[in-house]
Amino acid sequence: MRKGSIKSIRVNAEVQRELSNIIHNEIKDPRIHPLTSVVSADVTPDLKYCTVHVSVLADDEAKKDTMAGLNQAKSYIRRQLAATVNLRNTPELKFVLDEGIENGIYMSGLIDRVTNQDREAQAKRGETEEENEDL
Repeated sequence: MRKGSIKSIRVNAEVQRELSNIIHNEIKDPRIHPLTSVVSADVTPDLKYCTVHVSVLADDEAKKDTMAGLNQAKSYIRRQLAATVNLRNTPELKFVLDEGIENGIYMSGLIDRVTNQDREAQAKRGETEEENEDL
């Protein structure tokens, strides 16, 4: 199975969907934050390994706890994945914290702040021009 093939894309999507379902519905570990989402799952072409990118919308302590909980539950998650997804090999899981969503939210906030500052500056310039025209 080649890396960019349709089969590879489908396997990645199916594994991602099932991992998300397992993490949200079947794991009862209190360390895993409720706002944990599986951003992507990259299964190697030989189906032996899977890198799971996980996003946690919480503070740094909750992120560490969530990652510790997921890493401790790896074998359980893998067993559940084997039961739900019919693959020749059930991949070994490696969880990686993905902060792309948080970075996007931060950048969006910066853009909004600059846009508001620009509007305020334009409004002030407009008031100043109106006052100059009145004189």
